[in-house]
Amino acid sequence: MAGFEPRVEYLESFRCPLGGLAAGKPRVLCHGAEIFVSTGSELVYVYDQEGRLLTAVYRFPGQVWHLELRALGRLLYVLCAQKGIYCLSLDQASRSVNQGDGDDRDSEDSEDGEPPCAVIPVHPDACLLPDDTLCAFTVVDDMLVTLAQGPARWKVQLSECPCPGEGARPRGHIGEVELSTSSPLAGAPGEPAAPRILPVLCCASPPGSSALQTRTRGSRGFSLEQALFGLLFGVDASLLESPVILCGLPDGQLCCVVLKTLVTSRLSPGDPKALVKILHHLEEPVVLIGALKTESLPEDAEDTHPDCLVALGHGGRILAIKASWDKAGTLVPELQEYQLPGPVLCAVCGGGGCVYHSTPSELCVVDLARGRAPEGGPGGLPSLLCPAGLGICSVVTLSVSSEVPEGGARLLALSARGRLMTCSLDLRSEVPCPTRAAMADTGQKIKELLSGIGTVSERVSSLKKAVDQRNKALTCLNEAMNVSCVLLAGREGARPISCTTTTAWSRLQPQDVLTATCRLENNSGLSLDRGWALCVQVLTTPASDPDAAGSATTYTIPVDRLGPGDRREVTLPLGPGEDGALDLPLTVSCALHYSLREVVGGALAPSESFTDPSLDECLSDVLPEQDGICLPLSEHTVDMLQCLCFPGLATPHTQAPGLLGPVSDSVDTFLGSLGPRSEPAGPASLRAKFLPPSVATIKVSAELLRAALGDSHAGTSLGCATLQWLLAENTALDVVRARRLSSVQGVAPDGTDLHLTIREVTVTHLCTAGPMQTVEIQVESSSLSSLCSAHHAVIGRLQRMVVEHAAQSSSPPDLRVQCLRQIHINHETLLQEVRALRDRLCTEDEASSCGTAERLLQVYGQLRSPSLLLL
Repeated sequence: MAGFEPRVEYLESFRCPLGGLAAGKPRVLCHGAEIFVSTGSELVYVYDQEGRLLTAVYRFPGQVWHLELRALGRLLYVLCAQKGIYCLSLDQASRSVNQGDGDDRDSEDSEDGEPPCAVIPVHPDACLLPDDTLCAFTVVDDMLVTLAQGPARWKVQLSECPCPGEGARPRGHIGEVELSTSSPLAGAPGEPAAPRILPVLCCASPPGSSALQTRTRGSRGFSLEQALFGLLFGVDASLLESPVILCGLPDGQLCCVVLKTLVTSRLSPGDPKALVKILHHLEEPVVLIGALKTESLPEDAEDTHPDCLVALGHGGRILAIKASWDKAGTLVPELQEYQLPGPVLCAVCGGGGCVYHSTPSELCVVDLARGRAPEGGPGGLPSLLCPAGLGICSVVTLSVSSEVPEGGARLLALSARGRLMTCSLDLRSEVPCPTRAAMADTGQKIKELLSGIGTVSERVSSLKKAVDQRNKALTCLNEAMNVSCVLLAGREGARPISCTTTTAWSRLQPQDVLTATCRLENNSGLSLDRGWALCVQVLTTPASDPDAAGSATTYTIPVDRLGPGDRREVTLPLGPGEDGALDLPLTVSCALHYSLREVVGGALAPSESFTDPSLDECLSDVLPEQDGICLPLSEHTVDMLQCLCFPGLATPHTQAPGLLGPVSDSVDTFLGSLGPRSEPAGPASLRAKFLPPSVATIKVSAELLRAALGDSHAGTSLGCATLQWLLAENTALDVVRARRLSSVQGVAPDGTDLHLTIREVTVTHLCTAGPMQTVEIQVESSSLSSLCSAHHAVIGRLQRMVVEHAAQSSSPPDLRVQCLRQIHINHETLLQEVRALRDRLCTEDEASSCGTAERLLQVYGQLRSPSLLLL
């Protein structure tokens, strides 16, 4: 490739819209010292290269799409969008300016110190061919060839042009033909939308034709050598010496129509498809159709016309066609396709076999005159094209200047910023042919470059993998943030992501086990993917000593994938433990945990081929100490009332599971050794004999219970309704409700009996207005541990009920303050006695401590049955 070093000279700046000029519509046309410029707006500028100034500005009724200048008569043909073709006589227009017709001034295009240029409005009478569907045209002799966009097809029309000075419009269409399209045109039926990329229409003439004698530089027309012209367009076009219209459509078709056959088609109509010949399909919009001279011929050669037809697409695909000899010695067309960098904004064919094309990044040139010619025949096309950059970017239209320097080229270009420039290139400097030593050295360098490319490729792959990991981590973090916002924002009412807990006894060997089933439901539109885990914590707090520190066990269950609408169930054992005891109440807390180290740690870790010591410190600095976030979901308390079993209530086919036997402890062993040998020495019988059942009593206002229970237990007595409310989370609720029981005999988890009795009583000593209806809840058991757990469960339910209905309840009744004060004094006395008895137990010997212990049990019994009333 020639070593091009362009010399750029800026001529003029034109106004352009914000963002720059768009490619496809601007045009530059050169004739002598005059340059005609259209920026795609309604203005056409005339610039004088010798005087280096604007001489005129013409304002047309619409957006200018195409320009052509006819040298004979200095006629300027202009295609306006949605309007038609206008014909302007430049001589008459200049005389009008001298007479003062151009009053409007284009002050925005004037530079510092220069006077504003006159703007000449073009009269509507200058419209030569009004047609809002025209997209391209060309002038051939006295014929006007147009390309119109129909609802479904493109249409080539041929009209007569009036002679200069006639002032008349074309006298109708001489001929027309429709072109087939590979895809339907956009737009509503009957009203096709304007194409984003305009089609290309040009004229190819045989050698010796007069069709190009009146054309100027920049007009779309050229001649071809006789051999190539005959091979492309057939014998008829060669014999008729007819110009051929070439059409490059936005769908990629390259087709042709012989002009003289289009003229005669009106006189002898036939098959219109026979008039159109499809030469090729680029499969992308056509932006250039041109011709090149690729062979160097002696000066006395007869045919010096271009020998190569070139078509260039918007995506960079270029087609070259020239005449070549096959192995049999027959002249055949040689087609070669290449791929250039795209997208192509504009292109033009220059001298020396060069094609200049502009991309958004650079103006490039390729040379097609590099093929090797066989002996006695024309040269072939190069197998590969290597574009050379000229260091100019964002050129939206190109034209070859009429002043071509010897051994070089001169281009006219318009940039996206509206700057008109000339680019002068020297085509004579060539790269010298390399020697064998240089070629061997080049081969070694190529190997080193390929090795380096492989290393870079591996590094790029590693970095791409790291980037992908970080993108996935960012996506996961974004989803985690969305889940956190949903859970933290919806704390009241139904939560989109919830976890419910239910308990049940499971029959496992060698003993029955209390299990908790946690059901995680996702009713949101988000997904719980990698990094999420369900954490379940089981906390035990003995009811006999609430202040004692309990033990906690945490279970972590990974959530593989929980999509919208999915649910997941986890069953966990609650007890009893290895010692056979089940400490109640239990608190089951469920939460979602998101592991930042699992999700982000892999993205921050260094890859195998790219290690950085700073990244090891980055992990500890970025990730917090807890390595994740925790979002609480629910908290469920498992108490004695839920774990009670009622074997006497179970139906024969649904017997309650066998419960644990009494736990053998040191007290049972001691009591067993005291009994006479003739009586049963079992721990249960000895406990019932020597330790009478313990009782705890709670009195609640009947009015408070009715208000809390509401209408859900209508039709039953208040005692039955209260028992059903206490056993609402027990599996025996349905049997208790069906039998309308107010008293039940159950079995605690340790195997001891527990009696729960609900009765309605009247209290007469508290209220000044008279007796009060109350409900007495009595818990009775021979096991102090079971009694404390059941009593704690009942108290907890009553406390929650009072808190929920405190705002709805009415004012309490008038109470006898003196009676309440006496009850309070009695309880304080009992508490003081408890402290004294406990201190005495620590100092007395074993013989005298029995009476103290018996009295202590009696005082505890009195405290568990207070005279106070829950209002």
